[in-house]
Amino acid sequence: MSPQDAAFLLPETREQPMHVGGLQLFRRPQGEGRDYLTDMYQQLLAVEGISSTFRKRAHRSVTTLGQWTWVDDDEIDLEHHIRHSALPDPGRIRELLALTSRLHSTLLDRHRPLWEMHLIEGLQDGRFAVYTKIHHALMDGVSGLRLLQRSLTTDPDDRTLAAPYLDDEPQHSHRPGPTSAVAALPGLAKGALSELAAIGPLALRAAERLVREQAAALPTAAPRTILNGAITGSRRFAAQSWELSRLRDVAKSAGVTLNDALLAMCAGALRSYLTEQNALPAAPLVAMVPVSLRAVGAEDKGGNAVGSILANLATDEADPARRLETISSSMRAGKEMLASMTPLQIYAVSAVAMAPMAMSSFFGINRFLPPPFNLVISNVPGPRMPLWLAGSRLDAFYPLSIPTVGQALNITVTSYVDHMEFGLTGCRRHVPHLQRLLGHLEDSLLDLETAVG
Repeated sequence: MSPQDAAFLLPETREQPMHVGGLQLFRRPQGEGRDYLTDMYQQLLAVEGISSTFRKRAHRSVTTLGQWTWVDDDEIDLEHHIRHSALPDPGRIRELLALTSRLHSTLLDRHRPLWEMHLIEGLQDGRFAVYTKIHHALMDGVSGLRLLQRSLTTDPDDRTLAAPYLDDEPQHSHRPGPTSAVAALPGLAKGALSELAAIGPLALRAAERLVREQAAALPTAAPRTILNGAITGSRRFAAQSWELSRLRDVAKSAGVTLNDALLAMCAGALRSYLTEQNALPAAPLVAMVPVSLRAVGAEDKGGNAVGSILANLATDEADPARRLETISSSMRAGKEMLASMTPLQIYAVSAVAMAPMAMSSFFGINRFLPPPFNLVISNVPGPRMPLWLAGSRLDAFYPLSIPTVGQALNITVTSYVDHMEFGLTGCRRHVPHLQRLLGHLEDSLLDLETAVG
């Protein structure tokens, strides 16, 4: 297991589950009866041949020198991994989000491969939902979305039932066992020291430049807010879609990237939300923005290949246009810093930013130190064409992610066809009235449209 993958296992506690998820809404084909989802569930259980990613079980022992490795689980119990549920009346989106919140709150069983899939029926409009969760140690958001695309089809007439866990790989006579991690250590270490040696001076030079230009927020600059205390293991999830064209128009009018416009939309909403809670700090909030480091063509691989940028959200700025300009400048400086690093150096610098989160899980130091950042805002490009599952059209796909100790709110966004799908995952106790952020997001986008239009 790579160090970056293992980093998502080490800090996991009951209060801090480290899995990500997705909530998909499907419109079933016309003429299908009430047993449609039951039949689909039985077909999914009858699958033979599970892909290597979904056979992986986390393991460590004396033979692995105490380090986490992956081993194949040859006794997959699909009835454990695949569940069939029904919503209570009246079957609104509210009931669906409440169920999804509860499902996302529970830990995955480390004695088994770290994933679950839930088929959910009972929506009053006749649609059904699929909630899937998978441990972040297994894959990042880019891999997860590509896996979704691989299990669906662009052909509405194709009734073949695919599943993300189907084996489409050739069988090998030898599969890595626990001891392979020990054997790989010399190869992993070769060449790493020379790159890591450059991290100190490189980070200092980058920090000096960012301070001088005041174009990006440093880890120590994040103010403490109501989002940055302790968390519980209970989650609340809120979701909504916005037209992609609206954000594109804002970005084009302001001469910034689509992601800059999205961050500004979130920043304005956070400013209004914290003001409503009488908790807006004088200093601007800082967002950690994940950046994919995957090479073109490597998106289907599992594991994690993610760096990070710390973005100044300018929540101390009342004017939406100036707020957007500050965010864009901050992101530009962060990208320039990443461009000057190798992937290994980016991993290490990102690990420095994430270290307080990991140590907080063990020592509770978040009570004494300023947060390295206030929340994570992630934007993962998704499918551009409509997708179907065995004749059922995918209407929407909402991502769920990971609140952590010291960062009780996570905003993850993905695109699907002509919409941006927002998923807000928060600690149920420490992010009050999470659903109100959806209204603030719409108000923030309206403000941006007015300011730059």
